Amino acid sequence: MYFSKSKYCGLWQCPKITWLKKYKPEEFVSDENALARMDSGNAVGNLAKQLFGEYNDVAAYTNDNKLDIPKMIEITQQFISQGKDNICEASFSYDGLYCAVDILRKQDDGWAIYEVKSATRKKHIYIVDISYQKYVLEKCGIKVNGTYLVNINNEYVFDGKLEIDKLFKISDVFEAVCEEQNNVEKNLTLAEKILTDENEPNVEISESCNSPYTCGFWKYCSRNLPSPSIFDLYGIYLKDKINYYKQNIVSFEDFIKNNCHVNEIVDRQIDYTLNNKGVYANKEKIKEFLNSLHYPLYFLDFESQALIVPEYKGTKPYEHIPFQYSLHYINRKGGKLKHKEFLAVSGKDPRYAIAKSLVRDIPKNACVLAYNKDYESGRIDMLAKTFPKLKKKLSKIASNIIDLIIPFNHGYYYKKEMGGSFSIKSVLPAIYPDDPSLNYHNLDGVHNGNEAMNIFPKIKDMQPKEQKIARQNLLKYCELDTLAMVKIWQELVRITEE
Repeated sequence: MYFSKSKYCGLWQCPKITWLKKYKPEEFVSDENALARMDSGNAVGNLAKQLFGEYNDVAAYTNDNKLDIPKMIEITQQFISQGKDNICEASFSYDGLYCAVDILRKQDDGWAIYEVKSATRKKHIYIVDISYQKYVLEKCGIKVNGTYLVNINNEYVFDGKLEIDKLFKISDVFEAVCEEQNNVEKNLTLAEKILTDENEPNVEISESCNSPYTCGFWKYCSRNLPSPSIFDLYGIYLKDKINYYKQNIVSFEDFIKNNCHVNEIVDRQIDYTLNNKGVYANKEKIKEFLNSLHYPLYFLDFESQALIVPEYKGTKPYEHIPFQYSLHYINRKGGKLKHKEFLAVSGKDPRYAIAKSLVRDIPKNACVLAYNKDYESGRIDMLAKTFPKLKKKLSKIASNIIDLIIPFNHGYYYKKEMGGSFSIKSVLPAIYPDDPSLNYHNLDGVHNGNEAMNIFPKIKDMQPKEQKIARQNLLKYCELDTLAMVKIWQELVRITEE
């Protein structure tokens, strides 16, 4: 049996993951952002190698650019015999069990394992990961007398020069690892039993489907659920949906038969879906919302990047830095719809340029609409704190923002096509199902915010022609976000005038 630490962690989350990866890998649905996270994780790992000064890297590759594991195991033994103090990607194999230690550091008369994670907080899965490594190393004759978790310190403020010792925080997890290590042999016995049996294990849907990681086999494991099911209901925690499921309350009909009730928004979702109803509109409440708006009316959307390793002075790890916005606006009732936009230069600090552009493009008396306004408000507040001279104008813009999601998540407007989501990506196609110009899938290159976040920092390394195309794709995507808001606002106006 060949087993890696990633397979072991998958087994710990759910035994079925391990079986499916061996027997039905084609059913796995990749997370579209997994590659970007992997790239970020690799960058963090490379930085962490420098934590203790000089280090020796074991990483070796085959001709087709895959990890050469036998070679890495051999190099590891060479470094140990040579008395090297810090060995990165130290590789070990015992009876089919393999692991690579991020940093193996000499400690007293033994060795310490340092596991590097790009997350900012501890998770028990990390303890599980390290406990497996400790087990393998000890079976290989390595004395492990220290185990440490290396996380990103999200309180670190970049002052213009990266300080690695402050970027990372190191936690001694030896006691927790030793306790968890008691489960390793039991888990490995279970793994061998599962992997040698061609019959799919009978494992029910549970909270493990989304914890500690979202499982790529969810679509496969939920294939026999009715559509829609209780897992499609709005605003209910997964653990509560699992409790319904365990009580055989799975379909919307089951929900009604068992006299279940959460709130009127969920009741309406079920009613309008089962009875194929059209549009629900509480015109009085929608009018109240619309009356809270005034001209000039501006529709704002940001795109931001969240750098794990901060690059701009005064920023922290994972802080969202806006690099782009789109503005559609109407100056007076019946006026013409106009558009403005901003896109920063990739590779440069975008904050001052975008802050200046915002105060130039948005009048101080404007009513600003955003969808899930906390995000836009938060970005503007951050810019206001960063640039005191622009603070008054920026704070005024932030104070004038009204949330366009209110009529939907407050239950004033509903169509069954929205399902259990009131995101703009659900509301827009529900209202305008047959308009190709409003279909995000018809865009080139950038179809969602995560793609925008991933593409922007790469533009600086592209050829001029590629840069032009990428920038155009970003602009078109962000422009559609604010056009979508305009169209949604227009639908609210229309429904109250019927």
